[in-house]
Amino acid sequence: MNDLQAALRDPLPRDRLTAWVVTLALTVLAFAVRVVDLGRPNKLVFDETYYPKDAWSLLHFGYERGWPDDANAQIVAGSTDVWEDGPAFVVHPPLGKWLIAVGEHLFGMTSFGWRFSACVFGALLVLVTVRLVRRVTRSTLLGGAAGVLLSFDGLAFVMSRIGLLDIFQAVFLVAAVSALAADRDWFRTRLADHLQARGLADLGGVAGPVLLWRPWRVLAGVVFGLACGVKWNSIYVLAAFGLLSVAWDVGARRLAGAGSRSTMALLADGVPAFVSTVVLAAVVYLTTWTGWLVTSGGYYRDWGEQHPEATSTRLLGAPLASLLHYHAEIYAFHTGEFITEDATHSYDAKPIGWLVLARTIGIDAVNDIPPGTDGCPLDADRCQRVITGIGTPLLWWVGAACLLVAVLWWLGRRDWRFGVAVVGLASTWLPWFQYTERPQFLFYAITIIPFTVLAVCLVMGLLLGPPGPGRRRRVGAVVCGVFVALVVLNFAFFYPVWTDQVLTKDQWLDRMWLRTWV
Repeated sequence: MNDLQAALRDPLPRDRLTAWVVTLALTVLAFAVRVVDLGRPNKLVFDETYYPKDAWSLLHFGYERGWPDDANAQIVAGSTDVWEDGPAFVVHPPLGKWLIAVGEHLFGMTSFGWRFSACVFGALLVLVTVRLVRRVTRSTLLGGAAGVLLSFDGLAFVMSRIGLLDIFQAVFLVAAVSALAADRDWFRTRLADHLQARGLADLGGVAGPVLLWRPWRVLAGVVFGLACGVKWNSIYVLAAFGLLSVAWDVGARRLAGAGSRSTMALLADGVPAFVSTVVLAAVVYLTTWTGWLVTSGGYYRDWGEQHPEATSTRLLGAPLASLLHYHAEIYAFHTGEFITEDATHSYDAKPIGWLVLARTIGIDAVNDIPPGTDGCPLDADRCQRVITGIGTPLLWWVGAACLLVAVLWWLGRRDWRFGVAVVGLASTWLPWFQYTERPQFLFYAITIIPFTVLAVCLVMGLLLGPPGPGRRRRVGAVVCGVFVALVVLNFAFFYPVWTDQVLTKDQWLDRMWLRTWV
């Protein structure tokens, strides 16, 4: 095997068993941290007023039904079948709610039941992030560090303990990106095999083999479709990483000696990639609406029958025409005056401030608890219980700096590894800037933090340097180890404001480090 073939192969570390032990141990740790008191508070908090109830009606009818105004109180009191006869107009695809419904099926329409699936996926987010970071950095040590950091991030923690959709989307997006990173390695290995089998020093100016079947890319298409089946804005990540994946193919062919013919990858690899990711993702996305399609009671489900003259009905048939019309109405809701006109919210957080935690999100609060009541000390003035959506500050602030380093390293050094973090950040963050006229919230950034953790671990890799003895490695290991330990301690300090624990006002203010957090 010559140097070119070795460069194309760039194998992963050989500690595969150890890596999986570390991955699974960290996944179990993340789940154990998140599942404690998962059912507290025993009520529907924040946007749980939507998705757990939608999930419960999906479980029973296959589509979302409407609920009376006092449904939340009735559900907490034990009456869980108080839905109305008519359907509800919902503005997100059904897959995330179906996943919430799994927990409700197992544990009932209870606070533990509607949060259980989010807790499981919160642990899975750690798993897929560990695997992504290990593959990108070629280091099980850094993959493990990523798992620890994400396990003890406050925003990831809170979003794993509430019945919202975003944690499911985050898992699917990171898994899809991981599959494309694996496809990059798979393709480069096949190029090396091609050269070795033919005894070639390089491709000699030809484009090289056309590989139509790329299993990792197919898997990415499936998982991207699932991500879109949770929230539509997943399409930005699909588009960005789809283009990056084809750019990786061009680079691989150029490295293998294709020369100017390497641009043939835009056709030879780009067209199959479009089918394997975009087209397949669309098919998978459509399947997530199966419950709505095979039943008759969903919102706008009969639109096609009522409009047989419509072009969409004649071309697609009544069910798909109805679904298309429903999508048009959902899009109008998200972009029209329904949500933007005079829309305000006390926890509105514009994306410009997300990376530095400029604004928190209040998930739940019980204020003015009298002394001697509900665990409030007798010598206190008043106490409160809160659940605040905010990341672990040290991790996010250092992470913002590391993301800047990643941008500079990717553009300046053309290091593909940093490109994964940068494109991940760009595709999960920048699209929100086009919707700043509407209320936005910090918890949307749950899809950003895995890529922030990747950037942090890549910078750790720069500090550590290559494996082996030496002062740089020792000093780097101490710096990185201290940072990870401080993140864990920072998490422990903020733990009460993430878990609805009783705090005096002074104890709460001790944790409100910025004026904008209050």
